[in-house]
Amino acid sequence: MSIVELRQYTLHPGTRDTLIELFERAFVTGQEAVGITVGGRFRDLDDPDRFVWLRAFPDMAHRRRALEAFYTGPVWREHRDAANATMIDSDDVLLLRGPGFTPAPGTREVVATVCRPADATAFDAYAARHLGPGHALHRTEHAENDFPRLPVRTGEDVRVWFGRAGAGAAAEPAPWPARRLRLAPVRA
Repeated sequence: MSIVELRQYTLHPGTRDTLIELFERAFVTGQEAVGITVGGRFRDLDDPDRFVWLRAFPDMAHRRRALEAFYTGPVWREHRDAANATMIDSDDVLLLRGPGFTPAPGTREVVATVCRPADATAFDAYAARHLGPGHALHRTEHAENDFPRLPVRTGEDVRVWFGRAGAGAAAEPAPWPARRLRLAPVRA
């Protein structure tokens, strides 16, 4: 299991495609060059001003070193002003432990479910009944954020799972408050 960041950016109206183009052209390879695994990148189908993406690290120490290398490196320095100009908020970040997630080629829609189960044992029973091999299940990583320059949401215990829309979504809704994100991969 990896350390995974689920990052949800709120963007200025009409700038999502500008950020996606920049991200795909410079930030994917720039992050991978310093040892970050960039996972799925998505357009939120219900919010035209939201960009959702994942990145993963083997452990927290690797995360800190890789983030330091990227955010002090040439790729970020060259493109940060253009990227930041698209963003209203980039601090909606969950620090998770799980397998990461990249949709299979040709996938048109993914559902990500974020829930806050009141009881971990009851959640595990729900997951055993309703989540299968087609789901990528993640749990909150409670380690301290050792790269405070990039905030993460704390004080929450969440479960997040990803699956292809239709067959990949759990048949029965979670019995806890949950937010379902309908996402279109940037690269289908």
